[in-house]
Amino acid sequence: MPSKKSILLRISPELWEQLSRWAGDELRSVNGQIEYILREAVRKRTGRGIPPTSDDTDSREASSAS
Repeated sequence: MPSKKSILLRISPELWEQLSRWAGDELRSVNGQIEYILREAVRKRTGRGIPPTSDDTDSREASSAS
C-alpha cells in the first residue's frame, strides 16, 4: 500500500486559527480538515472523489457508528 505524501505547508497564524476552529467543530484534526477540504475541492472540480485510504480516520464517522 502506498504511504501518504508528507509536505511542508506554510500558512499564516490567522488561517491556522480558522482551520483549527473549523476542524474542532467537525471533530477532526487540522491535518484531517485540510485533507478533507482538498478532497472536496478535487471532487467539485472533477466530478468524482478520491477514495480515502485505509489509514484515513474521521472521528465523526467513528462516533456515529457507535
